[in-house]
Amino acid sequence: MAERSRRASRPSGDDRQEAILITTEALLQSRDFDSLSIDELAKGAGISRPTFYFYFASKEAVLLALLDRVIRQVEDRVAALSREFEADPASAWRRSIAAFVEVFSEHRAVATAAMAVRSRNAEVHDLWSRSMLSWVDYTAEVIEAERTRGAAPIGIHARDLAASLNLMNERVLLAAATGEHPAVTAGAELDVLVDVWVRSIYGVIPVSN
Repeated sequence: MAERSRRASRPSGDDRQEAILITTEALLQSRDFDSLSIDELAKGAGISRPTFYFYFASKEAVLLALLDRVIRQVEDRVAALSREFEADPASAWRRSIAAFVEVFSEHRAVATAAMAVRSRNAEVHDLWSRSMLSWVDYTAEVIEAERTRGAAPIGIHARDLAASLNLMNERVLLAAATGEHPAVTAGAELDVLVDVWVRSIYGVIPVSN
C-alpha cells in the first residue's frame, strides 16, 4: 500500500513540463534569456538534464511554449469581450487594448525575452508575427465597421491604420518592459495608448451614447 501511495504521488509528465515552464519564467524575472542554461532549468524543475529533453528540444522551445501561452491568454480575454462599440467606443477600445497591456505586463519577462530572441529564432518570430496579424485583422475589421456606421471618418486604409496602432502598442510596451528611454510614463501606458488609438480612429474622442 505504501509503495502504491509513493507511486501515485510522483509528478506526471504534465507536472514536469509545467515545472520547466514555471522555472524558466521565474528565472527570466532577473536574468536575460541567453544566460539561462538547460542544467538550471532542469534543476529548478526537479528533473535531470536527459529528462528535460524528453519535454523540450531546447530552451528556445520552452520560450516558444511560454510565448504561445501568453498569446492565448490575450486572445481568450479579447474573445470574451463584447464587440459592441456603438454605445461607448472609447471604453470598448480600452477594454480590448487593456487585455493586451495587462497580460503582457503580467508576463513581462517572457515578452521581453521573446522580443530579444525573435530576430534569430524563426519559430518565435513566426508565432509573434501570426499573433500580430490576427490583432491587426481584428482592429481593421472594427475600424471598417465604425466607418460604415458613420462613427469614424474615412481616412487612410483601415489595415494600414490597424497595423500602425498595433505596432505602436508593441513598441511602447517593450520600451516600458526594458526600461528604455524615452518611454511613456510608467503606469500610464494604457491611458496613453487608448487616447492615441481613439483619436487616430475617430479624429476626436467620441461621446458615449
